[in-house]
Amino acid sequence: MNCLRSSKRFHYDAPCHRERHRPVLLEAAIDALHIRASGVYVDGTFGRGGHAAAILRRLAPEGRLWLIDKDPAAIRRAQQKFAADARCLIHHGSFAELGALADARGVRGRIDGVLLDLGASSPQLDEAQRGFSFLRDGPLDMRMDPSKGMSAAAWLADAPLSQIEEVIRRYGEERYARRIAQAIDASRQAGQLPQTTGALAALIAAAVPRRELGKHPATRSFQAIRIAINGELEELRCFLAGICDLLCPGGRLVVISFHSLEDRLVKRFMRDHSRIGDLPPGIPIVAQSMRPRLRRPAKPVRPGAEEIRINPRARSAVLRVAERLP
Repeated sequence: MNCLRSSKRFHYDAPCHRERHRPVLLEAAIDALHIRASGVYVDGTFGRGGHAAAILRRLAPEGRLWLIDKDPAAIRRAQQKFAADARCLIHHGSFAELGALADARGVRGRIDGVLLDLGASSPQLDEAQRGFSFLRDGPLDMRMDPSKGMSAAAWLADAPLSQIEEVIRRYGEERYARRIAQAIDASRQAGQLPQTTGALAALIAAAVPRRELGKHPATRSFQAIRIAINGELEELRCFLAGICDLLCPGGRLVVISFHSLEDRLVKRFMRDHSRIGDLPPGIPIVAQSMRPRLRRPAKPVRPGAEEIRINPRARSAVLRVAERLP
């Protein structure tokens, strides 16, 4: 299917627009990186490479760009487009592995900017075989890297009822999590556990008594299951815990989130590391270990009305930026 989405990362429930591929908040993300032509940058969620191409246009021959993605299909695309570019280093894996990569290359504390565009990418949702979207019926997989870990179907077959409910409630923020989990459990007890995205979506829809206007009743549950089996929040926490040591003074962290839980993690991390901790009264000098490590040079950015009109999936995107202090 040759359906080019206008965003790299988006939600499940909006229509497809046949537009030239353009990541959400592209100009804002590139501007937020404050790119130096000779700097070292990381695109930790390569996807289709829209951000990577824009970064490379601002890099000189001595600049470097690391392209990282868990998805083998994304890595194949990166190799096709950029393997011949001497400025690029391509890594198949998680952005949470950036610390080990930086140590291997001797650039810890010397990275000028990191960009993350979180969530499922348009190619993953477009391809029914990947099992991310119920809009195209396919095997119930949902793994970012199909060669690793447990598929969604296998997880649903093995997970206790309480765990399924907790995942859907916590990661999907779904008010009917218990009803949905019970419906899934009843189906597997009867030997009829869904094996395709369409079948699971139908099961969830039947379990939900009320529907949100303009949103499929399975949207939140699909997002929750995907987040759980790919360990997305754990990876983000791991990445954030080490990023201050990887950036150089003045280096920028730019994160685009679409899910409230991801954005909350990023927001709290940037807030907590950009202020002085609680101090007893009368302390004249702040210890180095208690000084802020980041500053927030700009307010969060959200798509404008025109971008949302062109691509409704952009409506929940939020971009946050932090800069490493000396």
